[in-house]
Amino acid sequence: MTGRQHGRPSAILIAGPTASGKSSAALDLASRLRGTIINADSMQVYGELNILTARPEAAHLVKAPHRLYGTVSAADAYSVGRWLADAATAIDEARGERRLPILVGGTGLYFKALNEGLASVPDIPPELRRHWRDEADRLGAQALHELLAARDPGMATLIPPSDPQRVLRALEVIDATGVSLAEWRQSNAPPHLAAADTLKLVIAPERDPLYAAIDARFDLMLAAGAVEEVRRLAEAGLDDGLPAMRAHGVRELAAYLAGTTSLEEAAAKAKTETRRYAKRQMTWLRRYMADWEWFPDAASAVEAASVLLVAARP
Repeated sequence: MTGRQHGRPSAILIAGPTASGKSSAALDLASRLRGTIINADSMQVYGELNILTARPEAAHLVKAPHRLYGTVSAADAYSVGRWLADAATAIDEARGERRLPILVGGTGLYFKALNEGLASVPDIPPELRRHWRDEADRLGAQALHELLAARDPGMATLIPPSDPQRVLRALEVIDATGVSLAEWRQSNAPPHLAAADTLKLVIAPERDPLYAAIDARFDLMLAAGAVEEVRRLAEAGLDDGLPAMRAHGVRELAAYLAGTTSLEEAAAKAKTETRRYAKRQMTWLRRYMADWEWFPDAASAVEAASVLLVAARP
């Protein structure tokens, strides 16, 4: 491994695209190293989304402590700020139990905030968030970006029109506070974990095996009851703009339940969207996590990390 060579890290961070084997790697390391697994995936926090987010199975939960899985209602718009506070608590609890924190997930922004800190932007009023979601649906990505350029030119130069979620966030902040998101970010709180004190792993399979794993996993999700999971979510009558409603497979299977498409067509579309998401994740990883330790599969990551950590035990 080319990263830190001496001393035991304060935590292990495991990132990678969806279906790359991150969770199995975390479980293996937790079993070997007396670890506590802490979720760093923005969708696995939602209690109503067990199957479609591939949350750890019951058999895995008894092998090692798991934190921040299924702890939030789908009716909530969970944010990176809330996750950062929850993760800090989970990390401190693991250390109090003399266990090694192992953070695992596919949400790159969570890791970035953990290692670099996050600006203390005030909460955005729910009615304002709804307004801007409606505007995004009405205007489209390009027009929304042009609006940001008029309201906050500095942020518009930093965010491309192809990233509507970040454009939306910047508009919410400038509208709610009158202060640019760029200014809020200048007063970042210190990171809870110093990057130099952590062992940072990326599991990044080649495209073909990764896409095959995505497709096979969705078939298993269907067999495990994903359609019924979406039916229950739809019956809850939640706002379509909530993050949980954007989980991969939810909209596609909801369309099947509404009778507007077949199950085969819904499954094919869900697989396609998940593969596209994995591609975006890989782009993020290459841009922001190039200095992490990269591995082609879970097994090689576990073996390399185990050797280093066992040797570093006091």
